[in-house]
Amino acid sequence: MAEHAVNPARAGLPAVSYVMPVLNEADHIEAAVASLVGQDYEGPFDVMLALGPSTDGTSELVERMSAADPRIRSAVNELGTTPEGLNIAIRATSNPIVVRVDAHSVLPPDYTRIAVETLQRTGAANVGGVMDARGHTPFEQAVAIAYGSPVGLGGTRLHLGGEEGPAETVYLGVFQRDRLEAAGLFDEDIRRGQDWELNRRLRKAGDVVWFNPALRVVYRPRSSYRRLARQFLSTGLWRGELARREPSANGLRYFVPPVMVIGVALGILLGIAGIVQAAMGAVPWALIGFVAPAVYVLFDVAATVVFARGHGLRTALWFLLVLPCIHFCWGVGFFFGIAKLTRNIQAYTGR
Repeated sequence: MAEHAVNPARAGLPAVSYVMPVLNEADHIEAAVASLVGQDYEGPFDVMLALGPSTDGTSELVERMSAADPRIRSAVNELGTTPEGLNIAIRATSNPIVVRVDAHSVLPPDYTRIAVETLQRTGAANVGGVMDARGHTPFEQAVAIAYGSPVGLGGTRLHLGGEEGPAETVYLGVFQRDRLEAAGLFDEDIRRGQDWELNRRLRKAGDVVWFNPALRVVYRPRSSYRRLARQFLSTGLWRGELARREPSANGLRYFVPPVMVIGVALGILLGIAGIVQAAMGAVPWALIGFVAPAVYVLFDVAATVVFARGHGLRTALWFLLVLPCIHFCWGVGFFFGIAKLTRNIQAYTGR
C-alpha cells in the first residue's frame, strides 16, 4: 500500500482517525484494514490499531501492513479488552473525526464520506448505521440470519435499518472528537455494551446520536458455536450489568431472554418432578412443566421455517441450534449481570 500524495481538493475536509481494538483477528484484520484504506473519502486519515496480546499471528500481520503504509500505526493494549483498546487508540490520534471500527467489520467505500457529510449536516456528536451481518459458511450464514431477524436480536434499526433520525445508539460510530473527549471516552469498566453506555452519556449531555441507514457495515459473525456462545454470554452479562446500573434506560425486550431461560429451566425441573411422581405411583401433575420447553422448541422450529427457509438445509439446521445459543447464553449472562456476578465469570467470557 503506497502512501498517497495530499490532494489540494482535500483541504476543506476534516481529517479522520480510524480506531480499532484488535485481539486474535488474523482471519479478519487484513480485510478490515483494507476497507479503511480503500475509502473514497478525500480528506486525510490515519489508522490506529490497539493490539492486544494475540497468539495467532495478528501482530505480525499488522507489522507488515504498517511497513507497507505508514498511515497504519499500532499501539499496545496490554489487557486486550475493547474499551481500553479504543481509548488507547483515540488518545494516540488527534484528527477531529474519530471512526470506531471493529476487526470483524468491513466498511463500504463510501462509509466515511457519508458519515462525515451526516455529521456536518446534522451537527450530531455521533453517527452510525446498520450492522449488515454476512457469513461465508452455513454456520456463519445461520448466525447472520439470526442477527437480522426479530427473533434473534430483536429487530432493531441497528440490525434491520429504518428511517434516518436521532437514535438511542448506533453500530460502531463516527464521532466528533471534541464531543467524544468531553463525554470522557469509553468506560473501561464495561467490557461489552460500551457503545450504548457512551451514547447514553452523550445524549444526557444534550448531544445527538444520529442513525443513517445509508451507513451499512458488513459484519463477519463468529465462526464456531463455542465462540458464539462466549460472545453472547459476555454480551448478556454486560447488558445485565448496564440494566442494573441504569434501570430506567432499559426496555422490556432486554428481559425477555432471561425470563425465557427461567421459564424453561423451571419447566424442566417441574417436569422431572412429574416423572418422579409417576414412578412413585402418585398423580404426575408436575409433568405439565414440560409444556414450557416444548413451547420453546416449537418456537425454534417455526422461526427456522420462517427465517431460514431458502438458505439451504445445512444453514437451516444450524439455525435451529444458533437461535437457542443466542437466547440462552444472552439470558443466562443477563441474569448474572443483574445479580452483580459480572466479575465472577468475566475471566471465562473474555473481553
